[in-house]
Amino acid sequence: MRRVAETAPGTLYLIPTPLGDSPLESVLPEATRRIAANLSTFIVEHAKTARAFLKQLPTTLPLQQLTLLELNEHTRNAELESLLRPLLDGHDAGLLSEAGCPAVADPGAELVRLAHDHGIPVRPLVGPSSILLALMAAGMVGQRFTFHGYLPAKPDERAQALRALEARAATDNATQIFIETPYRNPAMLESILAVCRADTRLAVARDLTGRDELILSTRVAAWPASPPELRKHPCVFLLWRE
Repeated sequence: MRRVAETAPGTLYLIPTPLGDSPLESVLPEATRRIAANLSTFIVEHAKTARAFLKQLPTTLPLQQLTLLELNEHTRNAELESLLRPLLDGHDAGLLSEAGCPAVADPGAELVRLAHDHGIPVRPLVGPSSILLALMAAGMVGQRFTFHGYLPAKPDERAQALRALEARAATDNATQIFIETPYRNPAMLESILAVCRADTRLAVARDLTGRDELILSTRVAAWPASPPELRKHPCVFLLWRE
């Protein structure tokens, strides 16, 4: 009896999205936009914002005919397998982040790992990364760096974490990168200036690629007396000590 070959899995495309209000053509290469526009299945954090991005492409199929599967902080590990079903059935799919590169400081990382375990091809596409853009512009060590995500929100714990990162920056000669919820950005900056040594270099990259983009990099002692407006703006913070 002749054996029927199993269906080859589809490819999981990792599709970056703009960091802010930038026009798509200014931050996403044409090849990335073309691949995304021709997909019919997407795994997204939130369907509403994903539709806004896909509408800008625009997609080959009408938005109403697209399949949007949600993957966010509420998704249980047991549900990840079901998100891969279209790919295991031979269909390509795109993984979208809310902003920037998927699977980097993003819940999509677990899905990508599971895709590899199932033999599903994974293809990252070119687009903006706030972490790398900030590192490029900071004037700090680019050969050794660590991204820590969010630091503790409580003032005492945040101060302790900052001291540890500052010490690690000096010991390892490595740039330390972290982010904060936008409304807590001013508190984070205040803590850094109060806790860190005067000769530590601090960089803040605000609203990268957006209309309010601002990048400041200087020693703590030389930080402007009137700090820039950071509230409600996405920011990346970087520390380094020579």
